[in-house]
Amino acid sequence: MRNKNEIKKRLVYWAAVLGVASLFLFAVPQRLDPYQLNLLGRFLTYGIVAAALDLIWGFGGMLSLGQGLFFGLGAYAMGMYLKLEASGKSLPDFMDYNGLTSLPAFWKPFHSPIFAIAAAILVPMTVAAAIGFLIFRSRVQGVYFSIITQALTLIASILIIGQQPYTAGTNGLTSFTTLFGHSLSEDSTQTGLYWVTVVALALVFVLCHGITKSRFGKLLVAMRDDENRVRFLGYNPVVLKIIVFAISAGLTGLAGALFVPQVGLISPSQLAVSPSVEMVIWVAVGGRGTIIGPIIGAILVSWGKSTFSSDFPDSWQYFMGALFIGSVLVFPKGIVGTLIDSLRWCSARIHSKQMIVGFRPAPTESDSNVEAAELQ
Repeated sequence: MRNKNEIKKRLVYWAAVLGVASLFLFAVPQRLDPYQLNLLGRFLTYGIVAAALDLIWGFGGMLSLGQGLFFGLGAYAMGMYLKLEASGKSLPDFMDYNGLTSLPAFWKPFHSPIFAIAAAILVPMTVAAAIGFLIFRSRVQGVYFSIITQALTLIASILIIGQQPYTAGTNGLTSFTTLFGHSLSEDSTQTGLYWVTVVALALVFVLCHGITKSRFGKLLVAMRDDENRVRFLGYNPVVLKIIVFAISAGLTGLAGALFVPQVGLISPSQLAVSPSVEMVIWVAVGGRGTIIGPIIGAILVSWGKSTFSSDFPDSWQYFMGALFIGSVLVFPKGIVGTLIDSLRWCSARIHSKQMIVGFRPAPTESDSNVEAAELQ
């Protein structure tokens, strides 16, 4: 009976997930104008980032304040391809302004879109694996890990700003015109990007969900709760952390690659500290440790930020701060976590009432004598 109930719950769960995915894939594009659809597409890329961050924070117990670094690396990889495609055979305009006469060697492979997409995922994974190896083998964890990742993000943004002839400095990479030969100014191209983002988000969700339900995911939770016990059982927490940190970085880089053609620019501000902190807010508001919660949190917080900033340009930051404080104090488990607890409480109450109604006390000796006398 228990197995049947578990199968039923999983079927209902995946039916709901497929229903929501179908809604975003088919119904939403028909209801929104091109600008709103483009805006929602950006928010869905944030959902990928939130799911990736939840993988290491919600399940691995590692609060990274440097996800903006991996997001920026993926975005710059795609931005370099888009810039070369827009420039054609000539040098990108910012290089010409800064006195370069030939294309730098590390830019040349980005003429290939396949290389750019692969780099958007593999470069963040490689950087994360290298950083993770140095940090985790020294058993750095907790707040120190958060501070180090935040500092690395700040260093990367300063480095990109300082290399203006090669990265366009504070202005970032802009003036993109086409993507794989299709004009970025056409609504059909932006709609196609939206569909690709929806599919990518769905695949990332399935991947993250599968990881958390696997043996590896159970080890992550065990490591989060008691790392020493996992080590005593014969597992190496350093390897586990490096793997999940690299996977999270690769997914975040993928989100950055999807973000750039929809926005039309990438600048060092995306690698700054504040975007990385905002990514943490998405996970906290949605509910860490649930995968679907951070995705919802990213969409809702980003949509609220866009709405408040346009309607209340002088005070929208206060709304966002109040939202974060309220979610931490009133709903510490986030939107989805609180909803799950509420459903469990209601289910327990219904089950207890059914037990009380269906309870029948065992017959006593006097009850048996009375029944025997009635039969006679």
